[in-house]
Amino acid sequence: MFPAAPTPRRELPPATEAAAAEDTPAPAPAPSSSPKTGRDAFFDNAKYLAIVLVAMGHAWEPLTDGSRAAEALYMTVYTFHMPAFIIISGYFSRSFDMRKDRLQRLVTGVVVPYVLFETAYAFFKRWADDDPGHPISLLDPWFLTWFLIALFIWRLTTPLWKVVRWPIPLALAIAVMASVSPDIGDDLDLQRVLQFLPFFVLGLNLRPEHFKLVQRRWVRIASVPIFAAAVLMAYWAAPRMTSAWFYHRDSAQELGTTWWIGVIMTLALFGCSLVMTACFYAWVPRRKMWFTVLGAGTLYGYLLHGFLAKGSRFWGWFDDYKWLHTPLGEIAVTLIAAAVVTALCTPPVQRAFRWAMEPKMAWAFKKDPADTARVRAGA
Repeated sequence: MFPAAPTPRRELPPATEAAAAEDTPAPAPAPSSSPKTGRDAFFDNAKYLAIVLVAMGHAWEPLTDGSRAAEALYMTVYTFHMPAFIIISGYFSRSFDMRKDRLQRLVTGVVVPYVLFETAYAFFKRWADDDPGHPISLLDPWFLTWFLIALFIWRLTTPLWKVVRWPIPLALAIAVMASVSPDIGDDLDLQRVLQFLPFFVLGLNLRPEHFKLVQRRWVRIASVPIFAAAVLMAYWAAPRMTSAWFYHRDSAQELGTTWWIGVIMTLALFGCSLVMTACFYAWVPRRKMWFTVLGAGTLYGYLLHGFLAKGSRFWGWFDDYKWLHTPLGEIAVTLIAAAVVTALCTPPVQRAFRWAMEPKMAWAFKKDPADTARVRAGA
């Protein structure tokens, strides 16, 4: 039986792959790659589908207390959507080093959005939740912004993972130790940073052929009963365990259980997440689809939809409109969430918010003397 624990505050462990921070070119010469952009349709499709699941999870969360089916779907999705994003983030970090241009992109594509949206979310909570005393703290990520600070830390450590002999087992050992260390605290959401670390390191060690492997026909066929079994398992587990285990935000002791349960759960969830993520990848289209272009805007949809997700709680929509808790209401909420996040990933939204998500900021960085010399020589 799964360990039971008091359910802490529910915040989805949101996920998105920061498109602005990608340093590695897409795997080359594949039929699914765009000759103009060099982007691989598979990864853009995977990111879009995963961000839709993130938004749906936000929509389902208020429904889980009164619906065991909603709780089962919620737990099933939370088994893999975060690992799926993090693995792709690691995969696109393979070429990261401390080169000047890559550090600059890390600042403009991750750090700047983190600072801006952490601040914006704080002011939004003050206004929408009538909480004027809510602090603005860059050391304590609120809601969605934790993933940005985690990506910043993971990417900075990339050179270290390239030199150790057994990177994945080492990262998994760190995650296990974090899960039994309640003294880590909340600064920079280090529990999540460390407990999700193995997925990022796994991504660093993957190659294009690994993603093609999970798309074999027999894997697709096998993924159907595996998904069905996962939903049934989640339906059984829903009243018996807290979904906070899937957030990787707390230690085992903070969830009201013993340290050795934390070790078992961390290893078990890692294995389950890998299987479910492989099943998810198996059904991601490799060819260009109508939504492929939206894969480049998942960071936009991820950060912007958070205002609506939190606002719906602050303004009591799920309390005021009881019909939302009916089967038809749950379906409507799911479709609305998918439509909203899809709209927020579109090119017009990207253009409108690029100043916050992907600022150029050439003025903030020193010019490379070598580049200046080359320009003068050319003149």
